Amino acid sequence: MEPRFFWAGDLAVAPWRQSDIHLTMNQMDQTTRNKLQRAAQDARRLLEREFGEQLEGTFDVLPDGTILSDAGAHLDSHQRLVRGKIVAAVQHRMAGGKQPAEAVEDYRREAAFTCLNRFVALKMLEARGLVQQCVTKGDESAGFKEFTGLAPGLSQLPDKGYRLYLESLLDELSIEVKVLFDRRDPASLLWPRSAALATLLAVWNDTELAGVWGQDETIGWVYQYFNSQDERRAMREASQAPRNSRELAVRNQFFTPRYVVQFLTDNTLGRIWYEMRKGDTQLKEQCEYLVRRPTEIFLAEGESPPDDQGHVADDLSQEQLLHQPVHIPHRAMKDPRELKILDPACGSGHFLLYCFDLLQTIYEEAWHDESLPSPVGGGGDDDPLALREAYHTVDRLRAAVPELILRHNLHGIDIDPRCVQIAALALWMRAQRAWQAAGISAAARPPIKTIRVVCAAPMPGEKSLLQEFLDKQLSATPEDRVLGGLLRQVFQGMRLAGEAGSLLKIEEEIATVVAEAKKAALACPRLEQRQLFDARPTPPKQKQLDFETFEITDAAFWQQAEQRLYAALRDYAEQAEREGGFQRRLFAHDAADGFAFIDVCRQRYDVSLMNPPFGACSSAAKQEFEQAYPRTKNDLYAAFVERGLALLGPRGMVGAITSRTGFFLSSFQRWREEILLREARPTVFADLGYGVLDTAMVETAAYCLEVVK
Repeated sequence: MEPRFFWAGDLAVAPWRQSDIHLTMNQMDQTTRNKLQRAAQDARRLLEREFGEQLEGTFDVLPDGTILSDAGAHLDSHQRLVRGKIVAAVQHRMAGGKQPAEAVEDYRREAAFTCLNRFVALKMLEARGLVQQCVTKGDESAGFKEFTGLAPGLSQLPDKGYRLYLESLLDELSIEVKVLFDRRDPASLLWPRSAALATLLAVWNDTELAGVWGQDETIGWVYQYFNSQDERRAMREASQAPRNSRELAVRNQFFTPRYVVQFLTDNTLGRIWYEMRKGDTQLKEQCEYLVRRPTEIFLAEGESPPDDQGHVADDLSQEQLLHQPVHIPHRAMKDPRELKILDPACGSGHFLLYCFDLLQTIYEEAWHDESLPSPVGGGGDDDPLALREAYHTVDRLRAAVPELILRHNLHGIDIDPRCVQIAALALWMRAQRAWQAAGISAAARPPIKTIRVVCAAPMPGEKSLLQEFLDKQLSATPEDRVLGGLLRQVFQGMRLAGEAGSLLKIEEEIATVVAEAKKAALACPRLEQRQLFDARPTPPKQKQLDFETFEITDAAFWQQAEQRLYAALRDYAEQAEREGGFQRRLFAHDAADGFAFIDVCRQRYDVSLMNPPFGACSSAAKQEFEQAYPRTKNDLYAAFVERGLALLGPRGMVGAITSRTGFFLSSFQRWREEILLREARPTVFADLGYGVLDTAMVETAAYCLEVVK
């Protein structure tokens, strides 16, 4: 059935129910999803049991958190090295505030889901022809046979070299998808033994699942099914509010249906480009749910709508309302590399994946538009100022676009590291599919260096390592010491990042910290190069220091500070690698990840798309959350909408699916009056009711808002 819209002034209202909406794509049926759920649960239980046995029986890391002080005599030299890294990884978690038993369980679970995700990823890559057959037939797979043909000596190994083959494959994939495939990650230290590996492969190679591996949504369902309904139920019975960031993540895992993703994206990103092109765009046909009026009048730059815009007679029918003329304010055209989209609670990346589809069309239309302005700040570090200058033919553009989209346009944040793994993989696979569809060979594809999906987590908790880092890397000059003070305050400001995620207003705190640091830096004595017998009235100009703070803006100050800190962390990590300091490398890696999260929070976006968590915030962040969001503290989803709007630039748009309670309960009055009607303008609204978010017993609404400024 086609969507039914009723018009109230300029607001399009759709009283949809799920059964009314035509579902697009080949969505996975319930029977198949049930099979996938059983497989995911079986794989999780298998791997957690397997890795628990290895931790306790081989490496003497006990479930209660006890770690024997010395490695057992039963370990060989390689196992001793692995044990040292496992112990460091557990202690790293304890330094972050986890109790010993919790730290061991957290490590076991992370190792299990990372291993599970990797084998799911390999199945999906096989189905897309992105890797040779490697797991579908186990050690009889075609890719492994070719591998052993090149190195026949592998047959002498206990597993005939199959683990070495798979690890080599992971190493190759990690060049572009490091967050999932990097074997230097501590979660990679454990590997399923032969019996467990055979069982794991049998789970994923079940013929009943043969049809799922080519579907993009499979990885998202695996993510959701990693945690069982029983586990969620136990969490809710133990505490009404989530007690920590993991519970907050697990209790809010709800798959966003494709039609909801399309509806919200079509009427935000699609609408913005439609208005920039004044209706002259292929998106009119591509965006199935884009809401358009038959009599839209696009205003020129500087032109104002008539005074009676929005005033309609009370006695008009819905059909007459539909055909009333509506004036669309001028929206300045942008180079597509400047269009920024954020999902602040990205899950497995469904919104970002559909945005990718629209952005492909947007880039091509922009390339054909000779009047397209050059981007304000250039097209990026490696791009010339104009799109057509960078890519002289449309074929060159098509070869570049997948990487451009991932580098410039799409951004995601989540508090669950599994989401970061899965969303990054999904976006990488989407880029590969675009290249395949364009007939671009693997050798001709530009390398994907950046996928901007980040995990919100606290800075590392080892105070002794922070002090060691400051002493070694940031103590030589007054400017270094200013940087060290800045870093300390950033570490403190990030302490609740894992609980608050993108709700953490870290960029506001940093703005204050940077201003104070700049003031302190300006107070540092400025060195001047003089000659012993210098009679000249004006001394020679001082050579610019590595960390120059004079005559620069606060934004430039932070940019320079961040570059210095990254360089110092990189040196510290490399030194730790050489000296065997695994925990030091974890410290440096987590700190760098923290700065990646800060980078995403500091930007301003054109579009924010979300299926945010709802209900109470984590108990650990309750006080700070209520102080930061006094108008929306009664429910997380309301705060996410407020935050989403704050992260937008002028006339940016939010698209959200949330509980519908905010539109009628008195406790949300400030949210409606001060945010939805004062700071933003509702543009479309769909009342969806029950049954939309899988097992969530909540009535939902999907709506889009435009920033009023």
